Amino acid sequence: MAEAKTFELAVVTPEAAVLDTEATFVALPAHDGEIGILRDRAPLVVKLDVGLLRAETAAGAIRLYVDGGFAEMVGNRLTVLTEDARDPAALDRGAAERRLAEARAMTAGDEAAHAAREKALRRARVQLKLTAG
Repeated sequence: MAEAKTFELAVVTPEAAVLDTEATFVALPAHDGEIGILRDRAPLVVKLDVGLLRAETAAGAIRLYVDGGFAEMVGNRLTVLTEDARDPAALDRGAAERRLAEARAMTAGDEAAHAAREKALRRARVQLKLTAG
């Protein structure tokens, strides 16, 4: 039987190393759409959006909510640096609903306020989507 083509995957937040494992495939929420990563991929640095990171590992599928950041693929090692990474099951639907209401109430007077409002809306909507069902 052929050995699976794996690469290293590390997910790190400011508080902790959340994940360090071997993966055969990872899908990331890039700022401009989802991107898939396989072994031997050309070097890459990508800005992340709020969304779902999906990884296929020998232990099974892993899903993590990630809150922006950056990912770098170099030499068959994918490193994800993000503000927050957690199992979607750990997300609180009620808290996400409150965050969505707060984001909708934000005023978007200048460019920075508009950007903050849009990020808060994206974050709350993704969290609600991941807690649905």
